[in-house]
Amino acid sequence: MNCQNPSLPETRLVAAAKARRLRLAVAESCTGGMIAQRITAVPGASAMFLGGVVSYANDVKRDLLGVGQEILDREGAVSLDCAEAMAVGARKRLGADLAVSVTGIAGPDGGTPDKPVGLICFGVASKSGARSEKHVFKGDRAGIRLQAADHAIALALAELGNVKPPEPQA
Repeated sequence: MNCQNPSLPETRLVAAAKARRLRLAVAESCTGGMIAQRITAVPGASAMFLGGVVSYANDVKRDLLGVGQEILDREGAVSLDCAEAMAVGARKRLGADLAVSVTGIAGPDGGTPDKPVGLICFGVASKSGARSEKHVFKGDRAGIRLQAADHAIALALAELGNVKPPEPQA
């Protein structure tokens, strides 16, 4: 893949964050580092990407990202509250201006009537606050994970327009 292709969302994300002097972090579960891999494949990403946490296990979500045990017990790891807390935790723990998170059920197993295979929850956290959203994607495991990574990168790119750049150092 040509990661210098300006039409790729990750290339646009890196360029936009660099232009605004904003730093990004990610918290990933079902995508297993796919978002971080795509961002770091873009030359110059080191100027804006701090890193990420692949928090596949609930203990990692709780202990590294600060997701409350009550959220995990009440809502589960695949929930809007968990996704939002993951993004907030990644932003705080990594010192980022903006963080995105993803947690979901990529399948082929693990789905329930309330939480079907393909359900992915996303979180976004910045100085202006935090929010979450969910989508149900169709396809096989690889396709669902790819769609989730695509959407997370698109969310980060969209959120950049809502985050004020840091004040210049005096």
